[in-house]
Amino acid sequence: MSEPKYRRVLLKVSGEALAGEDGFGINPPVINNLVKELKEVYDLGVQIAIVVGGGNIWRGNIGAQMGMERAQADYMGMLATVMNALALQDTLENHGVPTRVQTSIEMRQIAEPYIRRKAMRHLEKNRVVIFAGGTGNPYFTTDTTAALRAVEIGADVILMAKNNVDGVYSADPKVDESATKFDELTHLDVISKGLSVMDSTASSLSMDNDIPLVVFNMNEPGNIKRVCLGEQIGTTVRGK
Repeated sequence: MSEPKYRRVLLKVSGEALAGEDGFGINPPVINNLVKELKEVYDLGVQIAIVVGGGNIWRGNIGAQMGMERAQADYMGMLATVMNALALQDTLENHGVPTRVQTSIEMRQIAEPYIRRKAMRHLEKNRVVIFAGGTGNPYFTTDTTAALRAVEIGADVILMAKNNVDGVYSADPKVDESATKFDELTHLDVISKGLSVMDSTASSLSMDNDIPLVVFNMNEPGNIKRVCLGEQIGTTVRGK
């Protein structure tokens, strides 16, 4: 069996990806397929941390339409990520993968509070750690959470799992037929070109701490494993 290129990875999964074609909620076949992919990576001995979004349950634009205060809407989004994290935890453990959920907002009855050193210890003991609740602060996205947690735990790479998008393009390929796919970019390219990869805060944090990012299609079977083994999948973003 090939040796993995990355020993500790931070996987960013959007809430929308968990909804699949349903567009809302959690699609059982989608989450089961994702977990089967993660089990293959886990069996390679790769340490896995996950940051999950909540867009399949709550979207900030709904709060805006209601006239809701932005901070309030963001807190609701953080709670949505906890629901997704618990679903991921249960599905992983049903597949024999030991898992811990840590939340940025304390809710001790259902998950551990986020403690960096404890999270790293879980990873060293080969437990998958799912980070929920975003950063615990409004006005920050789960993309920023992914970059922040990757830096904190010393991840080798951020894996940006996209829903039916196989990399970074110069424009939206669904709208612009002339859009071209990039195989490699720098974080500075992403920021200066305004490419839809991560928000600017997350990109700057990744660039300042020299953490590479791989953007790939999570719906293609085996892609997560191939990325971890070092195959050129999707788009790699690194350096300045």
